[in-house]
Amino acid sequence: MTRNIQKAKRLREVLLDGTWIANTNFKDQLSRTTWEQATTKIGSLNTIAVLTFHINYYLGGVLQVLEGGSLDIKDKFSFEMPAISSEEEWQTLKNSMWQNAKKFETRLEEMPDAKLEEGFVDEKYGTYERNLEGMIEHCYYHLGQIVLIRKMITEQD
Repeated sequence: MTRNIQKAKRLREVLLDGTWIANTNFKDQLSRTTWEQATTKIGSLNTIAVLTFHINYYLGGVLQVLEGGSLDIKDKFSFEMPAISSEEEWQTLKNSMWQNAKKFETRLEEMPDAKLEEGFVDEKYGTYERNLEGMIEHCYYHLGQIVLIRKMITEQD
């Protein structure tokens, strides 16, 4: 299996349908989370909705690069989620994430392995491989937070 296909598989596992490492994934966790739970604030922690927005923001931004576009995302905007005040708005955010995840996975599978060694947008960002590995690790990091926050919320109910 080529390196890019392995990375696509790992990304799919953490976002959509895998359970190998964490025994869960974003889709599993978020499909069982109501919009009220997703927007519940626990102390100074980010909400589940904000973490979902954050991951989707990066997926969309890096996907744009994988599709031949520019890198337009900025860290300072990655947590600036519009308010969610209904189940419909929560579903829209989740659906956007699933669409971005599927497109991202497809672009990654289509990418030649040699591209992994190339510079990503700007030399300061390192290679495509470094950035794609970072994306996967970033997803696992925030998935862990979502699992813990979700547990805290459901134990309050």
